[in-house]
Parts: sequence; C-alpha cells; structure tokens
Amino acid sequence: MTPSIIFQDSDILIINKPFGLTVNRSDTTRDQPTLQNWAEKHILQDTGKADDQGDFYQRGGIVHRLDKETSGVLVIAKTASAFENLQKQFKVRTVLKSYLALVHGVVEPKSSTIRVPVGRLPWMRKRFGVLPGGRESETYYEVIDTYQTKVGKKEQLSFLRLLPKTGRTHQIRVHLKHIGYPVFSDLLYAGRKTARSDRKLLPRLFLHAFSLSFVHPTTNKQVLFESPLPDELANFLKKLD
Repeated sequence: MTPSIIFQDSDILIINKPFGLTVNRSDTTRDQPTLQNWAEKHILQDTGKADDQGDFYQRGGIVHRLDKETSGVLVIAKTASAFENLQKQFKVRTVLKSYLALVHGVVEPKSSTIRVPVGRLPWMRKRFGVLPGGRESETYYEVIDTYQTKVGKKEQLSFLRLLPKTGRTHQIRVHLKHIGYPVFSDLLYAGRKTARSDRKLLPRLFLHAFSLSFVHPTTNKQVLFESPLPDELANFLKKLD
C-alpha cells in the first residue's frame, strides 16, 4: 500500500493513493500505515520543523482526503505557503475533481446533478446519510457506459464519471445510494447482502479519483493531473459484458 508519485516539484507532490490506505492519522489508526506517516517521512524529515504547531506540519502537508477504500490522485503540499494556498482553493471550490465509479443498475437520467444535504448519522457515527440539517452537497454525474455481470446473479451496472462540487465525507457514495444506484462493492452503503455478493467478484470499492485540477500555488497556472483506473478495476470491467 505504498503511494506512487505522479509529479512533484518544490511546492507540491501529486500521488496516486492505493486502495486500502488511510489518509489521516488518528487514535484508531495507530497500528496502521497511513498516507500522513508516509508524507511526513518524505516531506517533513528535512524541514527541521516537524514540531511546529501549524496545520501544515500537523497534517503532514495533506490538503484533502480520499476514503480508505477509494484510490486515485491526491495533492500534498511541500511547503506551508503552498498548503495554505491549496486549502483556500478547496474552500472556495475552484479545485476541479473527477471520479470514476461502477454502480448497480441502469442510471436514469443519463446525466444530472444531485443536490441533497449530507450529515453523519446520529445512530451510526461511522456512516453518513442524507439528513435534514446536513451540510450542503452537490455532485454531477454522467453515464459513460453500461455493463452486465457474467457470473452469479445477472444484473446491469453503470459506469459513471462524477464531478463533486463539494467535498463532504462519503459524499459520492451517499449521493449514489440516495438516488438508488449504490457503488459496486460498497460495504457501508450498498446493503449487507449486496455488498457481500459484490465482494466475491471484486474485493474493493469501485470508486477512483481520476483527475484533479487547480491553480499551481507558485506559478499561478492551471494544472491538471490524472490517475488511470488501477489494474484491478480496469480488469474487472473487461470481465463484464
């Protein structure tokens, strides 16, 4: 579960986060590898300021996050000034993100925007859902293609491109579940029986952060970075009709 480097300069590090790697360190991840530990080793070890109390050092330069089971492109700041600049871009929602997902069912309409509030479920704190009083959230989607499984229960699946405008925790997964098309192999939101069946075919969530575009914090030029589907997801698509 080691990240691969897509690009780096003196200000930013663009990595491809593998499936199964937790991004942020916490009390519940003390015995687990995290992207934050990796980033601190590769970015902060030569700064001499690892004990600084600023957000840049406390977070190991990590500006945003991906779910543990989501793979794909992620930016890490290598300096405090780059960290602050990128944080502002995420806050004002000028960072452009795209994801690829395989979901259950034939999605209709073929393209639309999902706008529903997302919040943490009071009765199940590790999960999120569409709740009155939740945080504003918005995800645009479009269908790229449709497939059908060959083994087990025959069912149709849709391959989607998603553009989340906001970045709430589990937003894409919750939004797709809300409209009736949960992400394939989603243990949290696809339903226990469905997820168990999915995992026999694909032992990971089919959600991938494909691209990330923002203004470079030093050059002020728009940059775009992409991460193609990892082999396990690309090969799974090839096995479908």
